[in-house]
Amino acid sequence: MVLVVAVLAALFAFGLKPRDDRDVASVRLGKPMPGFEAPVLPRYVAEYGEILRLSDYLNRGRPVVVNVWASWCEACVAEAPRLEAAWERYQGRLMMIGIDFQDRPVNGEAFVERFDHGFPSVSDARGRIGIDWGVFGVPETYFLQPDGTLLHKHYGEISGAVLDQTIGELLR
Repeated sequence: MVLVVAVLAALFAFGLKPRDDRDVASVRLGKPMPGFEAPVLPRYVAEYGEILRLSDYLNRGRPVVVNVWASWCEACVAEAPRLEAAWERYQGRLMMIGIDFQDRPVNGEAFVERFDHGFPSVSDARGRIGIDWGVFGVPETYFLQPDGTLLHKHYGEISGAVLDQTIGELLR
C-alpha cells in the first residue's frame, strides 16, 4: 500500500513540475487548425463586425497568432501587456486574435478595456472552440502559418522573449 501511494505521489508531483512549453507536444503540430466563428467582444464590433471567422484571416500571406485567455486567469493578466506590445510591434505583418474562454462576455469586455487591446477578441463562453482546439487551460497561445497550419503551441503564460522568438519563426 505504501508503494502504491508513493508511486501515485511521484506521478502527481511529475504532473505539477514546470516544463518548457516546447517539451509539450501537440498532435496538431504541422497540421491545419480547425476553423471557428465566434461573436466579437463589443469593443471590436465596429472594426471587425459582430462575428469573426478565422477563415477570413487565413491564406492572406500573413500568419495568425491566437491567444486563449480568461478574465479570471492571473497568468492571462500577467501576459496581457506583452501580447498588446507584440500586436503593436507586428501589426500589419500578422493577425492576432484573442479567445475569451469559458468566461462571461461582460468580464471579457472589461479585461480588453483594462489592457487596451488593439487586436480583436471573441467570446467562447461555452468552450466550443476550446474543445475543437484541444485547450488544456488558459492561457494558451497558438502560432499559425498563413495557411492555418500550427507551427507552435505555447502552454501557460508566455514571456516576451518566447513571443518574439516564435513570431520571428512565423515571419521567416
